Amino acid sequence: QVQLVESGGGLVQAGGSLRLSCAASGRTFNSYNLGWFRQAPGKEREFVAVISWGGGSTRYSDSVKGRFTISRDNAKNTAYLHMNSLEPEDTAVYYCAADPTWFTTATSKYSYWGQGTQVTVSS
Repeated sequence: QVQLVESGGGLVQAGGSLRLSCAASGRTFNSYNLGWFRQAPGKEREFVAVISWGGGSTRYSDSVKGRFTISRDNAKNTAYLHMNSLEPEDTAVYYCAADPTWFTTATSKYSYWGQGTQVTVSS
């Protein structure tokens, strides 16, 4: 089992940058695929990015490709989402999620979720 805690959210102007962190507990962090998702008010939770357990594979949604970068440091039990060129449309609560089996964009496949961190981008 793994527990996830997100941090790094905040208020930023359009065009700015933020780095989100997802700190995990447990000794087997390096055996979990890590995903980032987001949920805007009144909308369903949507996929943002995923990184494989070893960091060798990544995947991004079309809406963030080229602007966001997912990474992980297994020695620190932490995953990151580097967000550049932020747009007001990126405003949402951002969640990290983990699963030992699935490397997927599907929300329903992830076993463990953090509580989320708010990102607000002003125009």
